[in-house]
Amino acid sequence: MNAPAPLHFLVVDPLPGVQTFARQLLEGYGFPADSIRCCSRPDEALALLPGFRPQFLICDWFPKEALSGIALHRQVCQQVPDCRLALLSFETGPEQQAQAQAAGARFLLKKPFTAQELKSTLRQALEKLATERPELHRRLQQVMGSPQVMQRVSAPIPMPAMPQVPPLKPGDRVRLGSSTEVVDAVVIRQGELVVQLKNKNGLIPADKLQRA
Repeated sequence: MNAPAPLHFLVVDPLPGVQTFARQLLEGYGFPADSIRCCSRPDEALALLPGFRPQFLICDWFPKEALSGIALHRQVCQQVPDCRLALLSFETGPEQQAQAQAAGARFLLKKPFTAQELKSTLRQALEKLATERPELHRRLQQVMGSPQVMQRVSAPIPMPAMPQVPPLKPGDRVRLGSSTEVVDAVVIRQGELVVQLKNKNGLIPADKLQRA
């Protein structure tokens, strides 16, 4: 009997540290390096298709991008209908949870998370996938159940530092130079906290602002 093709994973997150950790974790589970791709933005992810066909998309929510994580998943599914979705987000309130559930997300993990939180959450999602996809069950059990893999994943993998939960929120009043402004949106861009002010063009690093 031929072994089923290995799973392919696509990790899309603006934080390089998250990409690196997710790749190390998946490789630690025994998935080959060439079955894992990482990028920083949804448009970069789309550019990988159709040459790379992921069965599992691990993605930031991307609330301020033209293409959100959920919208990216919908587009990926046009070419890979069985692609599963997992979401990472600084905001995981009832609205986000409802949207994630409606999109069929395997999990919605709140940022910043610990190494153990991502490790256990991802393992549970993969184990559930094995029960849903009989043709993958043997492959996943073979990859994830070997003593070598168990030894690797039991060893600690350092989690790169992530920005903490943004201290500013829409509606907050802040000082920029000598003027008082109102926060319109807060965004994590390539690991940096930046702010959109009402009636102002461009994004401003949060460390340039003071609370009014």
